[in-house]
Amino acid sequence: MENIIKYHIKNVKKGDHAAFEEIVSFYQNKVYHIVYRMVGDSHEAQDIAQEAFIRAYTNIHSFDENRKFSTWLYRIATNLSIDRLRKKKPDFHLDAEVKGTEGLDMYSQLAADQALPEEEVESMELQSYIHKEILSLPPKYRGVIVLRFLDDLSLAEIGEILDLPLGTVKTRIHRGRELLRKKLRHV
Repeated sequence: MENIIKYHIKNVKKGDHAAFEEIVSFYQNKVYHIVYRMVGDSHEAQDIAQEAFIRAYTNIHSFDENRKFSTWLYRIATNLSIDRLRKKKPDFHLDAEVKGTEGLDMYSQLAADQALPEEEVESMELQSYIHKEILSLPPKYRGVIVLRFLDDLSLAEIGEILDLPLGTVKTRIHRGRELLRKKLRHV
């Protein structure tokens, strides 16, 4: 698949705008999910993901074709997410109750795999709580935790995306997990 993406990139560099549409189609869900897991708001995640693709398109000539495009794109998306988190006011939480409902948040709207209703509620509450705790981590730990455990990226890929040495990635994952473990110790 990487060869097809590289082919499209070469076409984009030659001025073929439709080739970039193919790239966007292939990566849009993955980029959105990475961003969503970092910022915790679907509207903001859509905006940031769109901005990531715009930046990738406008800077496509600086992309080194000897590297993986996905890593470059995820790095752009992650950096935009971190920038947004730094500017964001900390008093807004996605886990807030949806207006017009009785105690429901957005996480309660996710589909489950035919579990019993009480199991679904417990699972949703636990997922919501864990996600809330991940969102409360400092951005430098939140980023590596999301990329490693929610997006299943390797340590090397995380280092490349965040432009960090492997040792720093390992340290941040360890410290992020410890912070998260302390927050979740009573669960």
